[in-house]
Amino acid sequence: MRFWPMRRRPTSAVPPSDDLVLVGDILRRNVDDILAVSDNGEKNGVFVFRGQLVTSPARALEILRDRFRRFGYTPYLRADGGSVLVQAWPTAVVKERSRVVVNVVLFVLTVVSTLLAGTQFVGSPTFDALRRDPSWWWLLSGVPFAATLLLTLGLHEFGHYFTARYYGVSVSLPYFIPVPPPFLFGTLGAVIRMRSPARDRTALFDIAVAGPIAGLVIAVPALILGIQWSVLAPVVPGAWVTFGDSALTHAMVWLRFGTIPAGMKLYTHPVFDAAWVGLLVTALNLMPVGQLDGGRIAYAIFGRRHRMVGIATFVALLALGVVTWSLNWVVWGLFIFFFVGFHHGPPLDDVTPLSPGRRALGLACLILLLFLVPPVPIEIG
Repeated sequence: MRFWPMRRRPTSAVPPSDDLVLVGDILRRNVDDILAVSDNGEKNGVFVFRGQLVTSPARALEILRDRFRRFGYTPYLRADGGSVLVQAWPTAVVKERSRVVVNVVLFVLTVVSTLLAGTQFVGSPTFDALRRDPSWWWLLSGVPFAATLLLTLGLHEFGHYFTARYYGVSVSLPYFIPVPPPFLFGTLGAVIRMRSPARDRTALFDIAVAGPIAGLVIAVPALILGIQWSVLAPVVPGAWVTFGDSALTHAMVWLRFGTIPAGMKLYTHPVFDAAWVGLLVTALNLMPVGQLDGGRIAYAIFGRRHRMVGIATFVALLALGVVTWSLNWVVWGLFIFFFVGFHHGPPLDDVTPLSPGRRALGLACLILLLFLVPPVPIEIG
């Protein structure tokens, strides 16, 4: 029998009895009226019961969670051929104090670092004038970029946070990641930590998709507004950092300016630049790999086949890097391979399928990824 929840057995909240036979018998008696057991076994303290459910998977999980909790175990349900497996894993203890001060300090540092980064993005006459101020007010010239980017990232992460709380998942507040100059954007984004598994694929999907959708609520209007405030002018000789067009940004620019004539250049407003970064972060998160938002969406849709989807995505990233001669995608692909991986733990109920509406939305999100990815993200020249 395959054991799927985690690569390593978690620490037990209530250590199992030395008499595993007795523990297995107790758990079996708590399963009998929920599952018509045809086979059972134990390995490394994890008990597995195979059979047919006599009630819905959601109802079975609700009952078994309450029963197993008393003995220090957590149930996982999974379809296996024509049968259902109920696994009893020792309940993992998450001993982590909430340190709101850490979240606040990181956010403040990220505000400063994005403001510093924003001072390098010109195009807002009102805020550009602050660069000449001899006092610390010059830092406020970075407000259009920093405010737009932080709103996009913040709404993205709080989309995850509040949806996770709605489903009863233990989750941390967002941790913003500040990066001081000379890093171009001033931040590597933000993350939240899920401390407990999702109840089922529906909860997993909703938590994953809430972030990108919430972030787009800011990023797309900011992109439209930033394009309206951008200026088409003759090319000024010198070295420029150019953000590559995705299908979405190319279409939006074309609708506003048409085909850009030779010798002309679009000088983008800082709000546009921040929206571009926000859309890039959304695209990176939507990649269907491992613990990324797209990886969670892929697991909710494809189940155990999500690993093949992740590996295919990794190969596609390397191919994109080679075809476009863009080192950006090769680096991101290697980062995924060495640090993100292709593994994703299952929800407690891995039997109840995703609804058709959510499945369609998930596939739409993965298709949206193609419109958000710039073939060459950044060029200098």
